[in-house]
Amino acid sequence: MKPDFANVRHYPAPLRLVIFALILVALWLPIALPAYLLIRDRNLVSILTLLVLYAEFLWLVQQWGRVVHQDSRILNHYGLEWSRRNGMELLAGFAIAVFSVLLLMGLQTILGWVTWKAAAPNLARIILEGLLVSLALGFAEELLFRGWILDELQRDYIPTVALWGNAIIFAALHLRLLTLPALVLLGVALVWAKRSRGEWQLGRRRDRLGLPIGLHAGLVWSNYILEVGQLITYTGRVPTWVTGIDRNPLQGLVGIVLLGFLAIGMWRFARSQRPPLRRL
Repeated sequence: MKPDFANVRHYPAPLRLVIFALILVALWLPIALPAYLLIRDRNLVSILTLLVLYAEFLWLVQQWGRVVHQDSRILNHYGLEWSRRNGMELLAGFAIAVFSVLLLMGLQTILGWVTWKAAAPNLARIILEGLLVSLALGFAEELLFRGWILDELQRDYIPTVALWGNAIIFAALHLRLLTLPALVLLGVALVWAKRSRGEWQLGRRRDRLGLPIGLHAGLVWSNYILEVGQLITYTGRVPTWVTGIDRNPLQGLVGIVLLGFLAIGMWRFARSQRPPLRRL
């Protein structure tokens, strides 16, 4: 990046996001295109190109912090810290998400909407595989959405606008129209989760990512085990728009209700945590 990129920080937030994305794509395509042409295994090439894309994102976002925002510790500013405190918050978020899904499935079981099946012989492998996938996805998406994108929005807009803008971008980029309402609520919940965990450093607020990473990963892990492990069967007593179209809870009323309660809970929790924040 050239020194004159320092002027980019004066551009509007949407333009900064587009500039960053264009640079990232320009760095990624020279590697991705040959991979798609030379590797026949589409699953393998998708995994490899995704790993390259995220590695380039991690490198580029640090250059972006140094050059555009004059911040050599931008990842720390985003809330990514390797500390016991952040780790405990990650575990707490994970536990809250898993408990919420179990509570919801238990309620549906009592109502007769789902029945449980015997565990598959490979359930232990599915649990471990799902745990690794969910933690990787939670880390990657939270650093992207509640880290970089949220920070860019908060530099220009009031907290409410930044929150809803972040949630809408998060939902829209998943490119799934039927899950849009649920993903917007999830985005809101994850922003409030981050805002509930913070402190003041050098005159500015820094919120940690541990809790939203844990929440995100816990929801993905729970759904992964239920779906891939084929542990439940829908009885058909209620329409699929209630339980989830194509057996996807996020495409049904129950998923929206769950994420709505989660968003409200994180909002109330964040509000209760505001006064005690200490300045360093």
